Amino acid sequence: MALDYGEVRIGIAFSDMLQTIASPFETYKRKNLFQDLEYLSNLAKEKETVKIIIGLPFNMDGTMGDRAVKTQQFGKELQEKTGLEIEYVDERLTSVEAEEILISSKVRREKRKEVIDKIAAALILESYLNR
Repeated sequence: MALDYGEVRIGIAFSDMLQTIASPFETYKRKNLFQDLEYLSNLAKEKETVKIIIGLPFNMDGTMGDRAVKTQQFGKELQEKTGLEIEYVDERLTSVEAEEILISSKVRREKRKEVIDKIAAALILESYLNR
């Protein structure tokens, strides 16, 4: 399971059983921390997740800014809730790449907002699987 964590939405992606293909799953609209953790924990159980990969939004110069710190805090809460190992992957430019994929696929601007986060999550997972 891979997450593209954001303040408003969380993109979710999963891999196949052989862990070779990353597929976008959904874009979850955040509610509050308790409900978000509950939802993701239940989803992880349902999908028999063994590890959660979270995109870490480093600054372009490689430093950790406020968003990266918030992402790690969320990851810690999620790890406590699920008991699963959390790994972080540098997600710089994944949203830009996801946007480019959607534009080249001629997805309308209004629709892009709905799917960009789950595409970014799939790119994060793909990056992890390729390591």
